[in-house]
Amino acid sequence: MTKRKTKAKLILEDGSEFSGFSFGYEANTNGEVVFNTGMVGYPETMTDPSYRGQILVCTYPLIGNYGVPSREREFGLLKNFESDNIQCRALIVSEYSYKHSHWNAEKSLSDWMIEEKIPGIYGIDTRMLTRKLRDKGTMPGKIVIDENSNIDFQDPNKTNLVGEVSVKEVVEYKAGKQKIVLVDCGTKNSIIRAFIGRGISVIRAPYDYNFTEIETNGIVISNGPGDPKLNTATIENVKKAFKLEKPVLGICLGSQILALAAGADTYKLKYGHRGHNQPCNELGTKRCYITSQNHGYAVDSKTLTEDWREWFINDNDGTNEGIIHISKPFFASQFHPEASPGPDDSEFIFDMFVRALK
Repeated sequence: MTKRKTKAKLILEDGSEFSGFSFGYEANTNGEVVFNTGMVGYPETMTDPSYRGQILVCTYPLIGNYGVPSREREFGLLKNFESDNIQCRALIVSEYSYKHSHWNAEKSLSDWMIEEKIPGIYGIDTRMLTRKLRDKGTMPGKIVIDENSNIDFQDPNKTNLVGEVSVKEVVEYKAGKQKIVLVDCGTKNSIIRAFIGRGISVIRAPYDYNFTEIETNGIVISNGPGDPKLNTATIENVKKAFKLEKPVLGICLGSQILALAAGADTYKLKYGHRGHNQPCNELGTKRCYITSQNHGYAVDSKTLTEDWREWFINDNDGTNEGIIHISKPFFASQFHPEASPGPDDSEFIFDMFVRALK
């Protein structure tokens, strides 16, 4: 089948240009350009709220070959996606497969992106682009398809991305007698399913809600997009939560928010960790877990107070991947124990948290 090719280009803030062809929705857009090293899982990745405001580059060369799965629901949540919509602003791939084949595919990736008004570019040398981002760091970029329509660069990390993806009111998912409050900073559906599958009811609260007033057995701070320091209301509420001495678990952005509430500092990584193959070492053991990750910020372990310690570190670059209190049931993982997509080696963290519930 011959497809009409519309020229498109990616322009980075440093002036670099990468030319290719459009697929998906044809429109200009902007965002922070980041790369993901995963080989599979683009439906889950693209709907992960942590990608809000970002132009996503896939390092795996062929994307779209298994289409997009059905929108069936389980526990009121989309079973095959991490939220109800695509969260990244655009997708960049080396080669796009216009032909797809999978028993659960309902449509092509391009058709899905057209429905969601998400532009894409294929035919770009993603190896060169990834090396530039590794060398110079992630940076603002813009996709230009319509040369007659001007669009500026934008750094989404300066905006309230969490406010865009968090629920606006409390939602409850009933599963058992024990309850946790999940502070929704942009939670993935799989985190909710992880607790429901363990017989734990989940009360999902907005990121700026005073969740300490909700009667529960434990507290989870979810993943989410952007700079953790912008979430001042959440940080203050976590400080209150520490005084309750109920179990507290942070995941990804939630780990950074826990650290900030505990008096530590966070910083922006040069190009972040995004993929399904990040090795994390559990300190004090000889265990290394292969983990799924999506973050651009990290906890500065040197700023942890004496009642906290590092729990995991990244074996690639030595950055912090988890913190734990030395005597109280407060702990956090920078990686995603729920995976989706990726390996589920670290799901034991959910079991550890459930055992700590009062």
